[in-house]
Amino acid sequence: MSSLKGLQLIPSVEVEHHKVENYEELESKLEFSPLLYSSLERHLSSNLLNSSRDNKVQFMSDILLGYSPLSERIRTQKQNEYRQRIISNYQPLHSMLYTMKATNFFVPSFIKAISENSVESFRKIICEPYPGVLSFEMLQPRFCEMLLEEVENFEKWVRETKFRIMRPNAMSKFGAVLDDFGLQNMLQKFMEDFILPISRVAFTEVGGSTLDSHHGFVVEYGMDKGVDLGLHVDDAEVTLNVCLGKHFTGGDLFFQGVRCEKHMNTETRPEEVFNYPHVAGRAILHCGRHRHGARATTSGRRTNLLIWCRSSVFREMRKYQTDFSSWCAECKRDEEERMLQKLATLKISAVSSL
Repeated sequence: MSSLKGLQLIPSVEVEHHKVENYEELESKLEFSPLLYSSLERHLSSNLLNSSRDNKVQFMSDILLGYSPLSERIRTQKQNEYRQRIISNYQPLHSMLYTMKATNFFVPSFIKAISENSVESFRKIICEPYPGVLSFEMLQPRFCEMLLEEVENFEKWVRETKFRIMRPNAMSKFGAVLDDFGLQNMLQKFMEDFILPISRVAFTEVGGSTLDSHHGFVVEYGMDKGVDLGLHVDDAEVTLNVCLGKHFTGGDLFFQGVRCEKHMNTETRPEEVFNYPHVAGRAILHCGRHRHGARATTSGRRTNLLIWCRSSVFREMRKYQTDFSSWCAECKRDEEERMLQKLATLKISAVSSL
């Protein structure tokens, strides 16, 4: 893989044996999140990879500044200040959640598949009930319980202090952004070490092999909270969605086809409709552009962990593309229609020449 200005689209084999720098201690001096520097370092060419940390910081900062407008940097700075105010005052309930330890988080079958890191090992644990929707056992019941308790503790702190928090997104008025109260580093490692190995195999065409940042949050549904969620796409290349519990009825996810931005509002074909019933601890992984929604939770309370996994490389490349037929169902149909028209024209020409 040739490098461009010191960067490589696909990390080299050398990266597998390279210990990525920790930039957290430089946070006050960095223009961007330390996690972004750690992720970008994986894409440096060999000569830069082995240079000093200061050289790498300067090189990566120059690149990031070239792609990030001032307004975005100001927004990021304000977000960091907002998070720091929370972290400085909020007292975690379960400190073990804040450091990744696989044996405390995941079921043994999932850990084994990830450690073997092969298509064969993934096939043993993953089922694909519908094309592009992967389902597998992932989280231990105790982890789900602790995360629910941590979120409840955070929301209690918010009520008591009257701290105004930002909700997960414009669609979800009930829930919390996990990154905002200290879980950002853990979730970044969650994505890099336990989602990326699978997405690299299953979602290459939508940036699944170059995931480098995330947005982690929980959403809550119930009669006194959000009941359902309309059809939408996620601001993510790949989405992990895991039901944490508790007792509930209803709330099935429904899927209605993968679409690019241009075809977001096109009609749904009957064969594109798929319903998925949630099971606590069981994960689903899908393309963020796979249109979906949530049906009404008719009783009880349902809370889900979501990690929107993003690829800055894929997003940059997408700016220069007009055809997404490798993953957008409507683009693919348009391409097939053009091919049929071309064949029809050739047949007419052939008959005319007889």
